Amino acid sequence: MITDLNFNAESTTRMKVVVTFMRMFSPPQHAPLALPEGWHVQEHLRPDVAGYRLLQDRVGRDYCWWMRQAASDATLARFLETAPVNIGLLRQKQQIRGFFELDLADPQSVNLSYFGLFPEAIGQGVGRAFLDNVLRLAWQGGPHSVRVNTCTADHPRALALYQQAGFKVMRRVQEIWDVPDRLGIPVPQHLRV
Repeated sequence: MITDLNFNAESTTRMKVVVTFMRMFSPPQHAPLALPEGWHVQEHLRPDVAGYRLLQDRVGRDYCWWMRQAASDATLARFLETAPVNIGLLRQKQQIRGFFELDLADPQSVNLSYFGLFPEAIGQGVGRAFLDNVLRLAWQGGPHSVRVNTCTADHPRALALYQQAGFKVMRRVQEIWDVPDRLGIPVPQHLRV
């Protein structure tokens, strides 16, 4: 199945990705993974539009996270005010080092919509513990499953990290994306159509 996502007629760069849809059917059974000293997760935040755009950009710029960035300020403001989400941060002392977003619209199947580290936090040994902390938050409401997807534009270790955490691959779909050039998001040459 190929999905073609083109939101309007503006100047775009076309890219082709394979999206992998994954699901967990039970919460982590191992002891919680501890974050390093001085690191912690903060949850249930409602950032303003500028703050949310900054989180999306800092984590996702190198991985073509463009869909939320392409939305208007009014659309994002509505989303941030009303959506049933748990948006949270990974902090090292007071410095933000990553963020996550849990979509709680379906309480029986929580979706990990966004998850990632700021570039300076990658390689610090915190990714797996951060994900473990976020998954335990996702399971708190007692859902039947937790979902996530990743794609070939994502960090090269993302798929393996999700699998190590207990996610199983459900399906893969090839998608064609038209990334608006106005966003200034670098589209890797090997993904361009």
